[in-house]
Amino acid sequence: MDELRYSRQILFAGIGREGQSKLASSRVAIVGMGALGTVLANHMARAGVGYLRLIDRDFVEASNLQRQMLYDEQDAAQSTAKAQAAANKLRAVNSQIVMDPHVVDVNATNAESLLADVDLILDGSDNFAVRFLLNDVAVKHSIPWIYGGAVRSRGTVLAIRPGETPCLRCLFGNVPEAGTIETCDTAGVIAPIIDIVASYQATFALKLLTGQASQLPARMLQFDPWELQYSAVDVSRMKKADCPACAQRQFDFLDYHAAEDTVQTLCGRDSVQIQPLQAHTLDLREWAERWRPLGELTANPFLLKCKLPSGQTMVLFPDGRLLVQGTDDPVFAKTCYSRYIGL
Repeated sequence: MDELRYSRQILFAGIGREGQSKLASSRVAIVGMGALGTVLANHMARAGVGYLRLIDRDFVEASNLQRQMLYDEQDAAQSTAKAQAAANKLRAVNSQIVMDPHVVDVNATNAESLLADVDLILDGSDNFAVRFLLNDVAVKHSIPWIYGGAVRSRGTVLAIRPGETPCLRCLFGNVPEAGTIETCDTAGVIAPIIDIVASYQATFALKLLTGQASQLPARMLQFDPWELQYSAVDVSRMKKADCPACAQRQFDFLDYHAAEDTVQTLCGRDSVQIQPLQAHTLDLREWAERWRPLGELTANPFLLKCKLPSGQTMVLFPDGRLLVQGTDDPVFAKTCYSRYIGL
């Protein structure tokens, strides 16, 4: 352990040498390397968490730079995969820890293989479908996870410890209906609320990883720095005896056949994502040759873009996932997939 690097953290009575050693041996997965995820990963890397798995399906765009703190204009210009861009930045911050980036979409087919072998799951996602999936993995494998959400100037944080606290399904039941929840793409967001939410998540993470989980309150924290509002809702008595997940051990979101459709319209982004039924390992260089006659190409090791004459852009990932940008029509996206991919 590099005591000089972590000297100020070791001096803090809540962590000390023993806590720092525990951090060094900890494994943490961060799902979503957008706004919350970049702040979380930065805190975890600088705190000395020994192993970080960074998971995100997307690539950096100019609109991300206002709040996604690890990325820069070059990342956006090169459409660098977020997980890889974050890993590159954080390796320069702390070369003593392991960075394990995954450019994938977390879904029912891969969630357990990505998340079941870590000590803690941190939520940097932007939708409830993914969060309920994280909850199923966490409850099934008894892994604590920390929920975080932010939109406009409002934020929410909750630490969930399976067997000790209510789980997400105890509190919310099921995924909210489409259109009932605001998103950053439709309602906007200011960067300070991102830092507040992720900093609370990171603080809770440090407590959990250093063996102080019992000191975490069973409260859902809510903030709005723009309106100068704060609340802490006691959820300790909200654990449901008939909860499908933590009581009945029924993990609906891990049931592949009951999982959400593989065709997903991305709210506010004028894009449709298609996830193949089976993951692939595609050679993007080969696909670039196939697509060369179709239109203007942009490529890097993590994705291949093709701008179609009709104005839409197809973005292909090595696992066979396709984004069709410039449309919200699932039928058109399926047509593109069938015509140009055919997997």
